[in-house]
Amino acid sequence: MPWEVPKYRFYGIVKMDSFHFLPPDVARGRLVRKLRTKGITNEQVLHAIESVPRHAFVDPGLSHKAYEDITLPIDHNQTISQPFIVALMTQLLDVQPDMKVLEIGTGSGYQSAVLRYFTHRLFTVERIKELSFKARDAFTRCGIKNIICKYGDGTCGWPHYAPFDRIIVTAGAPAVPTRLLQQLTPEGILVIPTGDRENQRLEVYKKRPDRIERTTYTDVVFVPLIGEQGWKERE
Repeated sequence: MPWEVPKYRFYGIVKMDSFHFLPPDVARGRLVRKLRTKGITNEQVLHAIESVPRHAFVDPGLSHKAYEDITLPIDHNQTISQPFIVALMTQLLDVQPDMKVLEIGTGSGYQSAVLRYFTHRLFTVERIKELSFKARDAFTRCGIKNIICKYGDGTCGWPHYAPFDRIIVTAGAPAVPTRLLQQLTPEGILVIPTGDRENQRLEVYKKRPDRIERTTYTDVVFVPLIGEQGWKERE
């Protein structure tokens, strides 16, 4: 799938404020090698990480940090997730061809852009209108099509397009929203961080005919999942 990357100019390696600018393809290759050492084994996931121009989804003033394995701030006190966590959640989601995927928390759009390598049926919901529009603009600049975006409360899912084979939540929830579990297909998978507002555990829920199986993975830190079935907005 071709990508039309925004035209940033890079002139070899230029040291500035202790960081280095590298050509994006070189920087992404270095990032992928780091992710391999941290346990990402799915080659399709690594290919997606290496192909997506993360610098197109961060603030231009932070583009020199785009391919470091760190979380970065975006507008409205939100974040673009650490590449390792994006890769890990994508690997755990285990998307197969032609599956219908729902993402809760579009944010910068970077996770959506990675998931787009695995399905042509990707739906994403963002509660902050400006972020939703900004992500759509980034998709357009990168030549990404066929991601269906919505501004609204992601904790309620997207009933109009349900059920979904896979659901990924990119914000920390106090508990798994029941509406998201209800919108999973039989044998569907939900990946979500749950815990308190400051610290969570990454969990995978697999829907079986007679039960829900839960597996807990690593400690993570996400922004709170705000909504009817999540945290309340702080005043």
